[in-house]
Order: sequence, then C-alpha cells, then structure tokens
Amino acid sequence: MKLVTVMLLALMRSVACATINLSTDDLPADDVLDDMVEGGHIGKVSNMHLPITPDDLEGSFKVPLYLKNGLDPESRRKNRLERSRKMKNLAESTLSNAAPLTNVRDYYYYGYIGVGNPPQKFSVIFDTGSSNIWVPGQACRSSACVTHRRFDENRSSTFLAKQQKIQIQYGTGFIAGDIGLDTVQISSAVVLRNQSFALTSLEDKTFDMPRSQFDGLFGLGFTGGAEGGVEAPVDTMLREKILKEPLFGVKLYSSNNKGNGEITFGTYDKSYRDKMAWLDVYGDYFWATTMEGIFYGDEPFNYLYGADKINNLAGAMTPEQRARASRKALLDTGSSLIYGDPFSLAAMSTRIGADPQSGEIPCSAIASLKPFHFVMGGKPFTMTPSEYIYHDEASDVCEVQWMPVSEYLWVMGIPFLQSHYSVYNIKDRKIGLARTTH
Repeated sequence: MKLVTVMLLALMRSVACATINLSTDDLPADDVLDDMVEGGHIGKVSNMHLPITPDDLEGSFKVPLYLKNGLDPESRRKNRLERSRKMKNLAESTLSNAAPLTNVRDYYYYGYIGVGNPPQKFSVIFDTGSSNIWVPGQACRSSACVTHRRFDENRSSTFLAKQQKIQIQYGTGFIAGDIGLDTVQISSAVVLRNQSFALTSLEDKTFDMPRSQFDGLFGLGFTGGAEGGVEAPVDTMLREKILKEPLFGVKLYSSNNKGNGEITFGTYDKSYRDKMAWLDVYGDYFWATTMEGIFYGDEPFNYLYGADKINNLAGAMTPEQRARASRKALLDTGSSLIYGDPFSLAAMSTRIGADPQSGEIPCSAIASLKPFHFVMGGKPFTMTPSEYIYHDEASDVCEVQWMPVSEYLWVMGIPFLQSHYSVYNIKDRKIGLARTTH
C-alpha cells in the first residue's frame, strides 16, 4: 500500500531530518476529516499547522501518525473464512502462481503530508511495499474519492500536469488517474519539489470510507518499483540530498501499547545502534532481503518450505547464486499481516495447535507457546507468541497473524515490524533490524 501529507514553509534547501510520530489511538472522525464540507466532499484547502516540538530546535520535525486498529466481529469472522478458503485453494494448487493479497485490515498506520503551494493536506499510509505517491483528484467521482480530501490543481501555483495516465493494481485494490508534478512536503525539513505523484480519477471500493480513513499513499520503495516511469520519493530525497543521513527509521507500536511510535527521515533512533543487524536489499524494487529459515523455539526443524534443499546446496553455489535461489522477504509497513507460502504456514499453525485453515487458537494456549525465529540475511529475528498471535479481547478470539500467498515471496508486515525497529538506508541499500525495547 502507499500514502502521504505535507506542510509548506520557507522554500529554502536544507539538509534535513524529520520525525513522524505514531499514535495508537484512533483519530476522532472530526479530526480525521476536519476539512470535510457539506455533501461528504473533502476538498477544502487549509493551511497546515503542525505541532512544534523541542526536536525542531535541533533540526528534526515530528508529525503525528495514527493507528487504525481492530475490525468488527463480523469482519473478523469473514476474514477467518477467507483465510480458510485461501489456505485450501493454495495448498491444492501449484505455487508458481501467486494468489493476490486479501484485504485484511486488522490495523494500518497513516500520517499527513501536504501537496501543492499552498499545501493541501492529505492523510496517507507510508508504505515500504510500493513506490508511488497518489492522492484523490478533484475530478474523481468514485465513492472512495468524494468521501476523502481531493487535490485541486487549480489552487496550487506550482502544479504541472504531465499529460500522462497511470493505473496501479494493488493486492487489495486499484487506482487510475493522471500524473502531475508539484511540491510534496512531509515537514518543513523534508520538502520534495517537482515530485511526481498521481491524482486519481478512479478508485475502487477498497479505499471507501469508513474502512479507509486515509486519503492516499506515500510509497517508500525504489524507482524500480514505481508505476508510470516516475521517480520514487526516496530516490528524490537521495538525489537532491534532502536528508541529513540517506535513511529513515520506522517504529510501530501495537494497539495495546499507548505510547507513541515514529517514522524518522534523515536519522534514526541511535539507542538501537549497537543492537542493529544489517541486511542487504535484494533487487531494485522494494525493501526485500533473503529468507533462509523459520524455527520454533530451540527445535532444529526448518519450517520454511524448500529452504533445506537450498541450504544443502549452499556449498556448491556462489553467494549471488544462493541469494537468487533463496526465498525473499519484503519488509512492508503497508501490510496488516505476515504473508507466506501455505505449506510453511500450515506446518507452523499445526505445531502451535492453531487451526491451519482458520488460524484460530485457544487463547489459553498462548502462555505455553515458544517464539518463532525468522532467519533473514542469515540472521535470526524473533517474534514472541503475543506478537505472532492476535487476541481480540472483545470476542476473546485468538488467531495467528499470518495469511497464505505464494511460495517465493514472504511479506513481513505490521506484526513483525511492531516487534522490530527497522531502518532503511536508501544510499547503501541496507535494512537494519533490532528488537524493540517497548
């Protein structure tokens, strides 16, 4: 997934770092839609007044992000049925064809950007699993558009139309529209001028309110993964030397944790420096790395389907050949779950006593379970039972936080990233991971 928000101050070029705060509280409707006008249209242009924090005096800037969490019981029931259906279908089919991701929104994080001059405010998902920026266009009449803020190019003095169409298909929906150039601002310190972005003219119902309280997407992947031949915003940041350090850090908190999290551009939380394990990025598209194994507790069995065959041949392969043959894992801030192949996930579910089709597990069993260790880039990263199992306290239902997709690509979504602080080095193409201390 992908989204954004911005604020325009002085148009000075500066080396910058910016911090975006995350909150686990749902944003009240009147705050989320504070620009709503009569008739359900959200297109009013407003000046953005972002809170000043002590870090501003030291060259960083904090912008609140909000966590949308939880599904109603009926939606959860449907998701469990969908998980069961997909597990059956995938287990009975060849794994060369990847199944599309299912729209499971246990939670998502969104923040704010500004687009244009003066800036028009939008809530977006900052998404490491995609590379485009898009916001609803003023001309869009889809129900998903008219219930969100829409960008009015006529109100921006710096907007330039590229006369180019774009269509993006996601695992959970699609958008179509036109490409434009304008100023996109995350904070006063992180300003992207003449940045390509899409103004949607069509959005499917995936992005309808109230399920999608965000307006658009801010892709944090590389230009290789961008649709429409545009430059990804992270590569703009690198080329224009906008950031103090060419990286950003992501800290996500679960809905049970009442503290704040953050996305930090141009620096990262240095208290994690000595604990950070650095992984090579594989490919030129998104933040993916190699995946070599999944282990339960101190048991020797490798639950990653096909990994033993590759590991047994490791001595006969060059590092490049082994990396190419290995399973891949995508670190994705826009995915609500962990996605992987059905054989591995069925075995993992069975081992802990969860229903391999519905994903449900007795809540009373959690206390006796052991951690899972995911080996990526040759290094183990641990998730405890309370991190890989979701407990819906309202209905007292517990279920695993994974869903089947294809054999070759794993998606390490929000549940994994809540348990690990992650840093993304744009220049060196490295991912840093460390167990969170919250």
